[in-house]
Amino acid sequence: MSKNSSVTKAFAAAFVVLTASAIAGIVTMVILYKTQIATMNPTPQPTFPSTTTGLPPVMRLPKNLVPDRYKVFLWPHFHSQIIEEVNVTSPNQTALFTGNTTVYFHCVQGTSSIYLHSQNLDVYGPVVASTDTDEGIRVTKMENHQDQTNFLEIELDCALKMGGNYSLFLAFRGEVSSGLVGMYGSTYEEGIPAHEDDTDTDRFLIATHMEPTSARSVFPCFDEPDFKAEFEVTIIHRRITTALANGINTDGANIIDDDWKATAFQSTPLMSTYLFAFTVSEFTPTPSSNHRVKINTYARPEATKAGHAKYAADITGRILDYFERRFGIEYPQRKLDQIALPDLISDGMENLGLITYQEGELLYEEGVSSPLDKENIAELIAHELAHQWFGNLVTMKWWNDIWLNEGFASYMTFYAVDAVEPDFKLKDVNILNNLHTAFEADALASSRPLSTSQGDVQTTSQIMEMFDIITYCKGAAVLVMLADLVDQPVFDKAIGRYLSDWKYKNTDQNILWEYIQKADDESTGKRNIAEVMNSWTKQIGYPVITINTTSGEAFQKHFLFNASAVSKLSWHVPIRAMKYTTPFRLIWLKPGESAMKDEFVATKGEWILANVNCTGYYRVNYNPENWDRLMTQLQKDPRRIPLMNRGQLIDDAFNLARAKLVNVTLALNLTRFIRNETELIPWAATMSNLGYFVRMFDRSEVYGPMQMYLRNQVKGLYNSFSNYTDNSTVPTDHSSQQIQIKAIDVACSNELPECIEMAQHMYADLMKINSTNNCGSWGEGEWEFAWDLYLRSSDVSERDRLRRALSCTKKIWLLSRYLDYTLDPELIRMMEVASSISYVSRNVAGQALAWNFIRAHWNYVKHGDPVMLIEEVTGRFSTQFELEELERFAMDYDLVPASRVAYQAIEQTAVNIQWVSQNKDVILEWFERETA
Repeated sequence: MSKNSSVTKAFAAAFVVLTASAIAGIVTMVILYKTQIATMNPTPQPTFPSTTTGLPPVMRLPKNLVPDRYKVFLWPHFHSQIIEEVNVTSPNQTALFTGNTTVYFHCVQGTSSIYLHSQNLDVYGPVVASTDTDEGIRVTKMENHQDQTNFLEIELDCALKMGGNYSLFLAFRGEVSSGLVGMYGSTYEEGIPAHEDDTDTDRFLIATHMEPTSARSVFPCFDEPDFKAEFEVTIIHRRITTALANGINTDGANIIDDDWKATAFQSTPLMSTYLFAFTVSEFTPTPSSNHRVKINTYARPEATKAGHAKYAADITGRILDYFERRFGIEYPQRKLDQIALPDLISDGMENLGLITYQEGELLYEEGVSSPLDKENIAELIAHELAHQWFGNLVTMKWWNDIWLNEGFASYMTFYAVDAVEPDFKLKDVNILNNLHTAFEADALASSRPLSTSQGDVQTTSQIMEMFDIITYCKGAAVLVMLADLVDQPVFDKAIGRYLSDWKYKNTDQNILWEYIQKADDESTGKRNIAEVMNSWTKQIGYPVITINTTSGEAFQKHFLFNASAVSKLSWHVPIRAMKYTTPFRLIWLKPGESAMKDEFVATKGEWILANVNCTGYYRVNYNPENWDRLMTQLQKDPRRIPLMNRGQLIDDAFNLARAKLVNVTLALNLTRFIRNETELIPWAATMSNLGYFVRMFDRSEVYGPMQMYLRNQVKGLYNSFSNYTDNSTVPTDHSSQQIQIKAIDVACSNELPECIEMAQHMYADLMKINSTNNCGSWGEGEWEFAWDLYLRSSDVSERDRLRRALSCTKKIWLLSRYLDYTLDPELIRMMEVASSISYVSRNVAGQALAWNFIRAHWNYVKHGDPVMLIEEVTGRFSTQFELEELERFAMDYDLVPASRVAYQAIEQTAVNIQWVSQNKDVILEWFERETA
């Protein structure tokens, strides 16, 4: 893009000196501003002693100045359309933006220095004044520190007074980001190009993503979460575009000239800078009806016209209603805008009043999108709306407690979707998926505590590392356990009070414990909440509880995949258990305690089951006799065991085997009952855990017998849906649709002939040719056909499915070409690069290709999702050679912000090497015996 701008010099000069006056007075403010500066010659005030005249000794801003509100003017100079005209020089696109901000703040400790944040901005024209006396204060120095602090330091010739109120005006200019953070540009097509080189359908928009530390790259600000302030924003933009921001549009847009208009927005409630957002685009809205809050969901005009935003618009109001009822607190604004963006670094971002989404995660096209895509849309909207209370209304003091945002949003999603779409029956599925995801990451010695000390989280890269599985999944899992511990009504009462008392403020987990404690005291008063919960949030990992049902003894041990690791960590463990069909009272296992419990003694050959309904964040092991009784029950009548526990028993057994706490054949024996299982949860748990076996053995002789076993197990389930599948239809019941998809996935991935034949037939029909290639052995013609579909499709969810399908070929040269395409943002967007490479790495034929590819092109691909890349591409590593390559990669490459996941991959690879060497022969023998 060219840096040249078509804006007139006169108007550019006017914009530099915008003040808080109305838009109609923009030009006259040039003269007023110059006059004010010329007459400012204030009498020097006494200098007060200050403890912050030098650079702060840490990364954090000093607390001597606290912002109250900002008035921000922003002018992105881009074109949303660049129409090529014959014999006319078309304008060039520009990355330039200009603006100014006035921040009003109060002084809580005298100082002659102002510190705030600024990154990659050219900042100039500082003006400091007392709003109490209207006196100006001379600036003696302004310096932007060129280090990780991003501090903008402003020195004054006299000190600001404690208790005084002041303003700071700064003008600035910068460039729209070429990445997906800060203020960034995005492109899409509107309509169908008339020919291959037709660019008249190209459209451009501006969007923002500030979390966690990118607001400072858009305007100078106090860019830390506990510096909450109000934001009054004005956006200058092209007349053919619409500007959206956090606040409510005050009175439409003010026309400036033939090209430009200005849209002013009302002041927001108090919020953190990472929630600041705006967009400028030609997108059009789909309104939600019958709601107190004015809800509009914006998308590409073609998508809006086709009704692709209707489902999102409908469900948003219902979810918002649910949260308002549950918390007893109304959403704090009269409007809520949502926008489906072609590019966004995350699936969604909860900006107050303007939630942004990847369009493929928000739009639903009848007849094209999968019926189950509605699940993803509902879950994502619920997550972002939960943030309007957890994160936006009540915010963590610092990023070390980001789980108070993300853990709560994940937790609330389980219940919100269940309330507004009960037919989906997703609550139990999602709670268990979340638990298993957390367990997997937290079983490594290189894991981290859920809540760390503030000193451990300082730099932007350290902050980014906090947005991980531990924060999202473990955070939600310990909340499930806490709510079960104190009882759901007590938990909900405490949370309502917590939100009400701390709205527009910042908290930490200790404050949360106080509110839970108070509500619990009113109910039972039998436990120390902080003591119990800190054992789960301030330590890494989780325990495995071993129960001997002959003696009744129970004890805990830190569960780690590395069986040789030594750990003395222990927890306060609440255990819910049942004997056959009789539930027990809550049983406590204290840290370091080995207890004898009468309830754990089995009589008359009955089985005992612990962690009923999987509310506890721990695994359970039993003596062999009890495992045998549970397995017998599963094969005889599995419905005697709660559904969630049918999945949990499988997950526990397989992971206990990985940690060498039980024999691997015990876990495999447990899968025999799924042949007659018709529920999703046990099947999902089985295939997730056998997925580890696939990754370890799909390059060895174990894989053939394993596939044969799974073909035998899934055949009955697959055939039960054949009337639907063979006719390209789905059952009307939503949960049946879920298990149908799982049956097809298991059957085709393990080459069940009926499934392969069905897939070949359907693909041949799609191509209108006779195809004899199976799905895993696509030829060039089949692959090119899918690639052409991908290029021509405007439906993002369909494009995502095609990207995944393109990775399935076994032809190395096609996979290599596909990887090369990820380097071209015209073909595969930056936000899709990591997932596209990951899809290739999941294919056994593409894993080595993907590993070599990310090392060769790391400086490009790391700008997508480096954590996902390392997790996925190293998932099969199980040899000493691969371990050594991975170690060199960790030493030789700049892996920030994925350093932690790289060292976790090293630890996991070492565990894999040992596990494979010890279990390969036993596993091969088991599968051969079962399929003989």
